[in-house]
Amino acid sequence: MTRTRKPVGRIAFVGAGPGDPGLLTRRAHDALVDADQVVYDRGVPESLLDVVRAQARSDAQFSPAEGVPGDVAKMLISAARSGLNAVHLVAGDPFGHDSVVKEVQAVARTAAHFEVVPGVGQAEGVATYAGVPLPGVRTAADVEDVGTLDFDALAAAVGRGSLALAVDAGDLAAVRDGLLAAGVDGTTGVGVTGDGTGETQYTTTSSVDSFVAAALGFTGRVVLTVGEGVGQRDRLSWWENRPLYGWKVLVPRTKEQAGAMSARLRAYGAIPCEVPTIAVEPPRTPAQMERAVKGLVDGRYAWVVFTSVNAVRAVWEKFAEHGLDARHFGGVKIACIGEATAEAVRAFGIQPELIPAGEQSSEGLLAEFSPHDEILDPVGRVLLPRADIATETLAAGLTERGWEVDDVTAYRTVRAAPPPAEIRDAIKSGGFDAVLFTSSSTVRNLVGIAGKPHARTVVAVIGPKTAETATEFGLRVDVQPPHASVPDLVEALAAYAVELREKLAAMPAKQRRGSKVQGPTALRFR
Repeated sequence: MTRTRKPVGRIAFVGAGPGDPGLLTRRAHDALVDADQVVYDRGVPESLLDVVRAQARSDAQFSPAEGVPGDVAKMLISAARSGLNAVHLVAGDPFGHDSVVKEVQAVARTAAHFEVVPGVGQAEGVATYAGVPLPGVRTAADVEDVGTLDFDALAAAVGRGSLALAVDAGDLAAVRDGLLAAGVDGTTGVGVTGDGTGETQYTTTSSVDSFVAAALGFTGRVVLTVGEGVGQRDRLSWWENRPLYGWKVLVPRTKEQAGAMSARLRAYGAIPCEVPTIAVEPPRTPAQMERAVKGLVDGRYAWVVFTSVNAVRAVWEKFAEHGLDARHFGGVKIACIGEATAEAVRAFGIQPELIPAGEQSSEGLLAEFSPHDEILDPVGRVLLPRADIATETLAAGLTERGWEVDDVTAYRTVRAAPPPAEIRDAIKSGGFDAVLFTSSSTVRNLVGIAGKPHARTVVAVIGPKTAETATEFGLRVDVQPPHASVPDLVEALAAYAVELREKLAAMPAKQRRGSKVQGPTALRFR
């Protein structure tokens, strides 16, 4: 009789790092994605857990760690014996926590397979994000119980170099008293950082004598840096000095398109808020698109002109319905209104023949589109798959150049549902520092579903047509990039923020207080 061996699961103790999801190691990511059960500590930020949940298996179970180390270890061992892969996710590095070390010891006494995945320590990682180097002989520790600290050893570390401690904000007074009692000079520089590596990270610098008062209002886990490295923060701080750091930016785009813009904004330090203003739906009658796809396969068209990513997606979805692929575009030239649209085409394995080198708009494309030549162009028809609300500029211009144009509705744009009341209130009351408009329809629809942005909100538009529409609705246009693309739009807003900061820094204090300039850049100088 053959016995079936019961599958055995694995246990992983995974370091989440100091908080920024981007600092998860590849090995940590793989362990989490493969997990059936994830137990997480209270020190792991919710923003990181959101990223992990989004990438984990759909049936993975997430729960907070509760009880003493022995309770957590028993749960992990039970899961492994049931054939499940279990992960204990902890802030910083697993071996930076005495409680986790005890869990590992308990698991090691069994036959369970386990591993420990290192993570960047919270104290050391946040010190780097705060721009505080830890030169010379240094000490960095994630402290669970301040009562266990050897303050004489810490004082010696400060005397020889620098110190970084991750502690609860409520323990700062005890740390101050311990350092002073151990002989640390009260004038020694101290930095206290809250929400380390997060979107709202904030660092205050003072001295051993005064850092508790300077850190009033900080809650949860904070990182304390002490020593000579604190004095270099003015030159080395990078996370909090990014151009758009702390700016709340409204991103009114379709849900599918907002992600790329939000990622670029986050790279500059902004806090994007995506508010879908447009929903994309199929055309009411699909007959036009059916004929267009058949015409592409039959060689009816010399060119296909794409004016948006949505148009590219609509055509390829129709191709997929009929079992077609990029090979059926053979012999057809493709023109794209801009780089974003061209990237969408390239994603399907096709290189566009024409992208405007200058202004990326209908006019820019027409300026470079050759007139129809009966000898060189035996096929004289152009397919123009677009939105139902698109302007006639491009179709009319191609017709003037001698081309026959099939102007086909590839998709419909409809106004999205209004955002929640708190978002609408923030839009109208100046709760957003900037809003980025990528089309005239985003302007019209945002105003329609949520109202006009407040006068102090910086308005950035992608191109001249969008600027015209914004002006028609009574908005002041502050930023417009030289080229109409999402990367250039975000770059232009970042450059505007830098310019604003420099102007404010040059103002006398009294003039700053009276300045009409708003936003987090202004607030930092008040």
